[in-house]
Amino acid sequence: MRIYEELFIAKPDAPDEEVDQFIEQMKSVVTTAGGTVDKVDKWGKRRLAYRVDKYREGAYVLFQFTSAPETVKEFERRLRVTDLVIKFLTVRIDETLKRLEKRKKDRDKRAHRKATAAPAPAQPSVAQQMLGEPAPAE
Repeated sequence: MRIYEELFIAKPDAPDEEVDQFIEQMKSVVTTAGGTVDKVDKWGKRRLAYRVDKYREGAYVLFQFTSAPETVKEFERRLRVTDLVIKFLTVRIDETLKRLEKRKKDRDKRAHRKATAAPAPAQPSVAQQMLGEPAPAE
């Protein structure tokens, strides 16, 4: 199973009930295929960077779900044939999450090693060594 994010933009003139009904329909597509819906965020209406199908703004919805790749194909097919959706983007994020988790563990290890390491004794400077002066006391 892989983790995906699906961001789609619905038409701004679509009623909220219709968008909510479509979201529930897409949730059922994922769950019937054996996946799980991790989170659904409705971002609301936002201005688009450029015009899409005569629209200057759209209602953004972000899905995060865990499923097999075949489920993503069905999810995208439904987004393509629905008149409600004007744009969508699918991103596989499980590799990114693994990489970020590994970085965090490495950072924590380094911080732990640095905190537990005893400070090194002060070394006399080269000039002090040449003059035979004792090392500075701390």
